[in-house]
Amino acid sequence: MTGRLDRWERLLERQLAAAPYVLLGTSAVLSTLVDGTSWVMLALVALAAAWIWLVPRGVVYVAGLVALIGALCTQGLWFASFFGFAGYLHSWQYLKGKWRFAGVAATAAISVVTYNGGLPDATPTGILTFLFFTAAIVGLVGLFSFVGEITAERSAERKRMVAQLEAAMKENAGLHAQLLVQAREAGVLDERQRMAAEIHDTLAQGLTGIITQLQAAHRTEEWRRHVDNAIRLARESLAEARRSVHAVGPGQLEAAPLPDALAEVVARWGELNGVRADLTITGTVRPMHPEVEETLLRTAQEALANAAKHAGASRVGLTLSYMEDVVTLDVRDDGAGFDPERVSGGGGFGLTSMRKRVSRVAGTLEIESEPGLGTAISASVPAVARG
Repeated sequence: MTGRLDRWERLLERQLAAAPYVLLGTSAVLSTLVDGTSWVMLALVALAAAWIWLVPRGVVYVAGLVALIGALCTQGLWFASFFGFAGYLHSWQYLKGKWRFAGVAATAAISVVTYNGGLPDATPTGILTFLFFTAAIVGLVGLFSFVGEITAERSAERKRMVAQLEAAMKENAGLHAQLLVQAREAGVLDERQRMAAEIHDTLAQGLTGIITQLQAAHRTEEWRRHVDNAIRLARESLAEARRSVHAVGPGQLEAAPLPDALAEVVARWGELNGVRADLTITGTVRPMHPEVEETLLRTAQEALANAAKHAGASRVGLTLSYMEDVVTLDVRDDGAGFDPERVSGGGGFGLTSMRKRVSRVAGTLEIESEPGLGTAISASVPAVARG
């Protein structure tokens, strides 16, 4: 639709540019056919055509055009009937303010005098008649020109709006492409971070447990039990790694509710590491959103893995508390402890992974520890019910 309107506007502009020549030629042909050929008339027609073609648009141009219309009207009535419209059009188009009405009024006065066959009679009736027709022509030309001016302004406004819209669309297209690139990069980074966390929580911990069991097998005669434990850990780690690749939650949560899954994790950890580990459940147990339960389970696994690798604890206690708005998991050990500020400043991947997991579900993670006084880790997440 916009392209068709633009074509119509360009066609109208070409027609308006050719209109003075068409009106001049029509007047000259009709005058020649009716009144005969006159060298003065032909010279004035050539001068008028050259004037329209060569003279820059402005006050001088309009004044000369009106004077040429007056001179041509002395050669025939047809110039007032046709070529006179060029005076109306260009007076309104190329003059400003009151000068527009001056140019239109001069052209109208020339046309009325031509139609009247000369100057009006010096009587009130003749003068009033002359003034009436001149004013009527000026009023009609001004009315139609004003309507055309409004239409032109509307068209110009539409063009400006279309140009602004096209510029905005180009800018939006650039922003959209930039956002797509950023979203793709963010998605890749997020997936890398997820895979890194999953590898750490599954393969890394599993391999650590396997190494621990194999080392224990060298130091004891019950080597078969430790080897069996290592094999079982390898199989579980492989299964969890496959689930992580496909972005599937932990297998423990598929087989049992969160408290039972935690109880199994705690019992197995205590058995593998020979450390007493207790789990306490408080509050009303209810199913939570899968991501919330996975976050708590992974946090417990990471805290237990850290206790096994670094704490040298003789006892570990876990408390899972169901409250109205939040679910908390507290993990405490009586091990060696550490300086949280030193570890947070250049700490390992495990604590960072725990913080990111908990913050991803709008939760908080607090760590309290001192060298020689054990460690307490508390994860608090929103109690978002399943379904």
